[in-house]
Amino acid sequence: MQLPILYSYRRCPYAMRARMALHVSNIQVEIREISLRDKPTHMLQMSPKGTVPVLVLENGLVLEQSLDIMMWALQQHDPEGWLHANHEQTMQWITSNDGDFKQALDHYKYPERFLEQPQAVYRAQCEIFLQTLESALQAQPYLMGQQVSIADIAIFPFIRQFAAVDAAWFSQSPYVAVAQWLSAWVESTLFVSIMQKHPVYQS
Repeated sequence: MQLPILYSYRRCPYAMRARMALHVSNIQVEIREISLRDKPTHMLQMSPKGTVPVLVLENGLVLEQSLDIMMWALQQHDPEGWLHANHEQTMQWITSNDGDFKQALDHYKYPERFLEQPQAVYRAQCEIFLQTLESALQAQPYLMGQQVSIADIAIFPFIRQFAAVDAAWFSQSPYVAVAQWLSAWVESTLFVSIMQKHPVYQS
């Protein structure tokens, strides 16, 4: 039986969240790990934008945005109720992460590319979102309340990247609730499962 094809890059946070949704939904896919320097021809034919993740379904439909892949998977099967929460509020969280925070994160991660400001300035820009996360997670275990939602899964891979830029600073930062939430996800069976290494796909 032909499986859907997921073009992925193990360390990409967008690909991580797509793989997590597919895994929790029990949807089997053929994972094709790509090399960023030598992207498969078929992937580029299916999705000329050239970024991962890209999901090619058996019927030829192509999903080339991570949130579209997550929503598609969870609409097929959502055993843990990740879509239970208020959709508008959930999307506000994800939009904030994918917008201003992601832009600031890129500047913070690669200060040598963005010399207009010191790295500390970019970190402070990231902290605007971190402060919002901290406030929410001090009051409840997950971003949308007492139950995991798609917001947690869509956001934590990016917070993982932020924490890794300067792990010593993050460990001493005031974002205690964020750190606990992040640690729980990084150590979860689900995350460990989707971070298994795959050989680079050769087209």
